[in-house]
Amino acid sequence: MARIESDQTEPRILLVEGRNDKHVVWQLCDLYPEMPDFFIADRGDINAIIDSIGPELLAPGRQALGIMADADDDLQSRWDEVLYQLRTNGVQPPTSPDPRGTIISDVQPRVGVWLMPDNSLTGEIEEFIQKMIPDNDPVWPLAQRYINDIPDLHRKFPRGKTLRAQIHAWLSARQEPRLMGSAVRTKDLDASGALCQSFLDWLSRLFR
Repeated sequence: MARIESDQTEPRILLVEGRNDKHVVWQLCDLYPEMPDFFIADRGDINAIIDSIGPELLAPGRQALGIMADADDDLQSRWDEVLYQLRTNGVQPPTSPDPRGTIISDVQPRVGVWLMPDNSLTGEIEEFIQKMIPDNDPVWPLAQRYINDIPDLHRKFPRGKTLRAQIHAWLSARQEPRLMGSAVRTKDLDASGALCQSFLDWLSRLFR
């Protein structure tokens, strides 16, 4: 099972960018009791993740290190950042991410990388979450329209974060309008889709 609290050095650890990311992974894994045990570490932002790769690889007793980050506006640039840190510490990843989630098994510790949303496209965890909204959800198009209709003068978020605003507008209409992971727990988000299952399979293979 995935854990978000620990007072010791963990043999298997997944680095994530923030609280929402941590909560989504935790709630997804809670749906699958057969998921191997690992710890989810919220590093706060991508820069902190990049800076911590080397020290985490060298942590005593480390068996597996997972890195989950948003591709943002440039998938290859984000991959190159991670690749540089891994190579600096003696790990030789492929030159491009595996669409199924990258796992480098011929090193100790084993290393895995997942770039949100799907290792192939630019974007963030919100694109991953959007794929989990049921096709027949009646509130989603209303949430999109609400955000799209806000005049530019009154937008407090950049255009590039429109999907994030839409997702949180949709979340506000849930029974428990809190973190995105709450909608996983209440099953307002559907974890049975191909992308979500591919992500869970990556976690399972990495932390086996």
